[in-house]
Amino acid sequence: MVSHIQLKFPTLAVYTVSLPLLSFVFACFGPCCFIFESATFTHCQVRNYLPSISAAIGSFSPQKYIWQICVAVHSAPRYLVVGMYYSHLCDILLTGALWNYLALLIFLLQGVEVTSLLGLTFVSSSENFHIHELCFITFMVSAISNMLLLYLTMKHGTKHRLTAQDRLSLRYKSMFGMVNIISFFLAVYFYFRHNWYCEPTVYTFFAFFEYIVVVTNMGYHMTAFWDFSDHIITVSSCCSLSITPKQHTKFAMNDFVIKIA
Repeated sequence: MVSHIQLKFPTLAVYTVSLPLLSFVFACFGPCCFIFESATFTHCQVRNYLPSISAAIGSFSPQKYIWQICVAVHSAPRYLVVGMYYSHLCDILLTGALWNYLALLIFLLQGVEVTSLLGLTFVSSSENFHIHELCFITFMVSAISNMLLLYLTMKHGTKHRLTAQDRLSLRYKSMFGMVNIISFFLAVYFYFRHNWYCEPTVYTFFAFFEYIVVVTNMGYHMTAFWDFSDHIITVSSCCSLSITPKQHTKFAMNDFVIKIA
């Protein structure tokens, strides 16, 4: 007899996003409660009220270990969702080489985003600044590119009329994506202003918008909750995993299956 476990995808989505979100809150605000001066110190030695994410997750224990564990655990379902989106886009997008290339590009961007997140998580800026910086730049470029392309392709490139749930997902994608991009450029502005002029509290604004970038990135990926709301994940004892719709959808999506021999 083959035993198996079934899990609704929305449940998996909530747990997957909760892991980095809760560890992020703990890593960033924990030091403020116990080691405020060390956590908010910068080379300018001016008044500051929030630690940067790099300092919070790379300089203090046990925060950085909790963050690393949660990011590592959440990366497995994230890679799974990358494959699900590729299958989903291949099914719903218009026919033609352009849309096929866009689906493949989004697949690659999402994979690079998760991989670079792992890189900047496990290589802190204090350990190897150049690798950490490279991973961060790669993460932001791939994340923003994915946000824009996924939103535009799902809004303008589908074969069929969008459902109410599709429109809800796109609405949240638009909201989280717009806030993410604006916050990123504001964080960059305050970062360089702090380093150039060493003004009090400017680094606090940088850290605040850096937090918004991370939270809105999580929120954007949480929209998979609606994109795959009718999917069930089945894990069986014969080392196979499958993700299938609970019932036939209007797009007649094929089962997305991963099997390990």
